[in-house]
Amino acid sequence: MITTNETVSLKHEIQKNISLYINGEFTSSVSGNTIKNMNPFTNEQINEVAEGQSADIDKAVAAAREAFDHGPWKTMKLNERMAYIYRIADLIDEEIEKIAFLEALDTGLPISQTRNMVSRASENFRFYARMVESRLVGDAYQVDDEFINYTIHSPVGVAGLITPWNAPFMLETWKVAPALATGNTVVLKPAELSPLSANLLAEVIHKADLPKGVFNVVHGYGEIAGDALVRHPDVQLISFTGETKTGSTIIKNSADTLKSCSMELGGKSPIIVFEDADFDRALDACVWGIYSFNGERCTANSRLFLQEGIKDKFIEALKIRVAAIKIGDPLDAGTEVGPLIDKGHYNKVKSYLEIARDEGAEVITGDIPAEFARGNFVAPTLILNAENHMRVAQEEIFGPVLTVMTFKDEDEAVKLANDVDYGLAGYVWTNDIKRGHRVAHKIEAGMLWVNAQNVRDLRTPFGGSKYSGIGREGGHYGFDFYTELKVIHVSIDEHRIQQFGKK
Repeated sequence: MITTNETVSLKHEIQKNISLYINGEFTSSVSGNTIKNMNPFTNEQINEVAEGQSADIDKAVAAAREAFDHGPWKTMKLNERMAYIYRIADLIDEEIEKIAFLEALDTGLPISQTRNMVSRASENFRFYARMVESRLVGDAYQVDDEFINYTIHSPVGVAGLITPWNAPFMLETWKVAPALATGNTVVLKPAELSPLSANLLAEVIHKADLPKGVFNVVHGYGEIAGDALVRHPDVQLISFTGETKTGSTIIKNSADTLKSCSMELGGKSPIIVFEDADFDRALDACVWGIYSFNGERCTANSRLFLQEGIKDKFIEALKIRVAAIKIGDPLDAGTEVGPLIDKGHYNKVKSYLEIARDEGAEVITGDIPAEFARGNFVAPTLILNAENHMRVAQEEIFGPVLTVMTFKDEDEAVKLANDVDYGLAGYVWTNDIKRGHRVAHKIEAGMLWVNAQNVRDLRTPFGGSKYSGIGREGGHYGFDFYTELKVIHVSIDEHRIQQFGKK
């Protein structure tokens, strides 16, 4: 745990301006422009961040391209490259408390939750090192006695990684680890609203002494730096996590250079609670699944479908639990919900409460204590008497807002759950395990949990369907994206060759 003196020291340290990290060096942006980095709890400036633009992306991509084409990274012995990956993990472990502090300060996420997220970050590196060592394998195909054909995985080249501001450090490592472990070089464009932990990741990787140009960070706005990265002809792939509209734009803008794209986009995930469900566990999972991370999570169970027989009891229990959620300073270990990332997002989330009222739903939300008035706080909110066609049931709010609806039977539950543009996640609660499987099979989503909250297994694929994304990362499934599959055909006998033109 960080002591009071260490907290004071950290606050002083982070007042320093943040630089870009290109070709193994921390550097200012070409333009010299900076972005003000704001504290969502106080709406006061934390520091300034170098604003990368097209020229900075050009520099970073050139460094990554040189490192890939002429550096040792992709050709070094596997155990040597994995030693770097394990070293990064060890260095992250040394900084967990510091990273958790920076993440809470920068994003408004409660520090009790950022500690858990950050502790998973080092495992992302160790996991992908193990996966490359054990699962990055090819197949062999014998054709009679004439051929042996086999496949190999080669690194693709320069990986452009664009990461969001919710759980930034964990999601940065989730992309950086497999990209580096498979031999690619990286240009990371982190979200402009959460630069602190991305800068610390650059410091960690710098300390790990990776070859120059293998890992680069360009801070900046998505529509400028991010777009330049997407359009750059020397970038072979783009992995993006974020809002659906932005993902659609990225796919369009990457088309001219035929990039591979992996898109983990928005969600409006259902949680379906049947009358026979374990009531208390379903309640715990429902409350955690929407109000943790301040509701700013793509897999949040933002649409609750209750079977009619338990509607009244469950809603009353929800009201009690939601009213008791502790709002406060994200650096307070007892805080359960902190402020939203910035004023713009705060205004968006608040606007949906008015939309809900205009649509005829009932909005139950608490008051924000006066001492937190400067922050971007939206109290944990319930929207009752909603219908599935309403905007608050169809559009991603991305805040601590739960829309509650009911259903009569299994068929209606499935129909309502699928009647939405998104398809990222879903949750089913029932003690009829056959029904649990049936419903999970029918829900149009990339990931389903039955009688469980959102517990991730790094070996499994992560991603969604419909407007929630394209492709899968996670486990060995990410190898399909981060490597190029190549087949080698080897003749082992004098097979027949056509002899055109021979007389």
